[in-house]
Amino acid sequence: DFKIRTITQDKKVIKLQIWDTAGQERFRAITKSYYHGSHGIVIVYDITDRKTFDKVPDWMEQIQQSDDNENTCKILIGNKCDLEDRREVKIEEGEELARQYDIPFMETSAKDSLNVDNLFQMMATAMKDNAGATTAGNSSDNQVASFQGQSIQQKKKCC
Repeated sequence: DFKIRTITQDKKVIKLQIWDTAGQERFRAITKSYYHGSHGIVIVYDITDRKTFDKVPDWMEQIQQSDDNENTCKILIGNKCDLEDRREVKIEEGEELARQYDIPFMETSAKDSLNVDNLFQMMATAMKDNAGATTAGNSSDNQVASFQGQSIQQKKKCC
């Protein structure tokens, strides 16, 4: 699935191209081409399905093997936080896994639109900052570091 999301930051229009493979194994062969040259990668698991969380290390390994740009912005997302009564993955587990990969973490609810805008704004900012650092010749300064391994503050309590 392919979508375009347009957002505005600092009075500039930013167009995000979003490729969603929904973690389906049948897309595994072609997802490698999506990673190559990407500026940002969002790894999403379903908090109500432990198996999706357990597959995150496999996806991260594939990303690391396929993505030749170590400055690509990555974030780990636990989705469906509106379904607390069906939760199989604790928020602390998501935070710990994000810490292991040195990437930011947040929980979202696509159904309730909780943190979805925050996710896209944060990724756009990080990618813009990375592009500026690379242009300035300082590509080793990963601007996402200020969020590493921490839950991003949620606008309202859902979980």
